[in-house]
Amino acid sequence: MFLKNYISEVAGAVKSLLKGMKLTGYYFTHRKEIITQHYPEIKPQLPERFRGEVVMLHDENNEHACTGCTACELACPNGTIKIITKFDITPEGKKKKAIDTFVYHLELCTMCNLCVDACPTGAITMAQNFEHSVFNRNDLTKKLNKPGSKVRAGVE
Repeated sequence: MFLKNYISEVAGAVKSLLKGMKLTGYYFTHRKEIITQHYPEIKPQLPERFRGEVVMLHDENNEHACTGCTACELACPNGTIKIITKFDITPEGKKKKAIDTFVYHLELCTMCNLCVDACPTGAITMAQNFEHSVFNRNDLTKKLNKPGSKVRAGVE
């Protein structure tokens, strides 16, 4: 009984192996159909909905729409975003909260898009960057607001 079960399992495994090798043999003999991508030379076409990393949008005047409300920081499930704010004094003499640094930890990000959905001004979005290999993990911590950037006029 044991020997019979063993032989039937081996026969089933050989049958499965031959079924897989049949498909491999088909692709080997029909070379017109190219299924391999030559990645470094030819970049893949990514779908429009692909989420690669969070970026802050800046216009040609180095202005952005981030007001420092920290809604994206609160929406992030694992603390990927840290917003450091400061208080600027307006021409009227009032204190107004403004963004000082927008820190984004790419190594912690799960690309869930919750921060983008939570942003009331549309200041951040998901880019299609996917090549994030680095030798030093600290290189994955990014400052999203550009040096000298300021809040776009009319954004509240």
